[in-house]
Amino acid sequence: MEFRHLGRSGLMVSEISYGNWITHGSQVEEDAARQCVRAALDEGITTFDTADVYAGTKAEEVLGRALQGVRRESLEIFTKVYWPTGKGPNDRGLSRKHITESLHGSLRRLQTDYVDLYQAHRFDYETPLEETLRTFDDLVRQGKVLYIGVSEWTAEQIGRALKIADEMGLDRLVSNQPQYSMLWRVIEAEVVPLSEKEGVGQIVFSPIGQGVLTGKYLPGQPPPEGSRATDPSGGNFISRMLKDDVLTRVQELQPIAGDLGLSMAQLAVAWVLQNPNVSSAIVGASRPEQVRDNVKASGVKLDAEVLKKIDDVLGPVVERDPSKTVSPEKRP
Repeated sequence: MEFRHLGRSGLMVSEISYGNWITHGSQVEEDAARQCVRAALDEGITTFDTADVYAGTKAEEVLGRALQGVRRESLEIFTKVYWPTGKGPNDRGLSRKHITESLHGSLRRLQTDYVDLYQAHRFDYETPLEETLRTFDDLVRQGKVLYIGVSEWTAEQIGRALKIADEMGLDRLVSNQPQYSMLWRVIEAEVVPLSEKEGVGQIVFSPIGQGVLTGKYLPGQPPPEGSRATDPSGGNFISRMLKDDVLTRVQELQPIAGDLGLSMAQLAVAWVLQNPNVSSAIVGASRPEQVRDNVKASGVKLDAEVLKKIDDVLGPVVERDPSKTVSPEKRP
């Protein structure tokens, strides 16, 4: 396993991080989840990403139990706040009240005194940005949070937050967590250039296109039984990529991966890591062998000719429109 700085901060993270979105506490039984976490640790992964909302807060509980007994200082534990965690009007968003209460809930579920990175899971149009950033800064000064970041914010939103933090003397954002893969490149036009300039690193999710880039989904055929596309909690996220023109082109990546001695999943994860602004690629798993396969992408170098071949194959099915990065105008 190789390691990179998280943005321009001093924090080192594993190139491959382990995430439990739509797995722990829902799709994957706890025993299997523990096995996946153990495999991640055995393979040298030190960075673990979750969120208060995943599986209705159960994902944090499962991760907390799975990491018990591991030296806390050897881990980087990330979580997030924004989406509803209860029925009340203040059980959502990025107000001082919800951020503070949500963090305390996350710490309790994760069985830790602090998180290494606390992330705003979306932009909150109903809370002054100054309030959100001041609250994050207070939590950093209390030692409950070491670094702060965001997830799926636009370049304009990230830039505004950095300007306010500089003007008010607050802790700066060090990371953004966007969706990024060979098929979904909406951060490249605006978010990445700003982030490179300002020292913000990307912790990317869905580098395998939620399974599409493994090649297991075939054009003109129903999804395999037990795959994410057949699961109620995961299927709606993947449906936009399950188009025959996309799946046909993905199959054409098989010989490229084969020539490199890589699995399709390894090629997909290695591809996002070629971007120097990417600090870590988050992988999820329902089986330990998936973790062991994905981590082999760490340290893989793809030359310019390979990258061009991939671009030529995928061509028009790649989504590049930066306006696809959106947060709800009203809190959900």
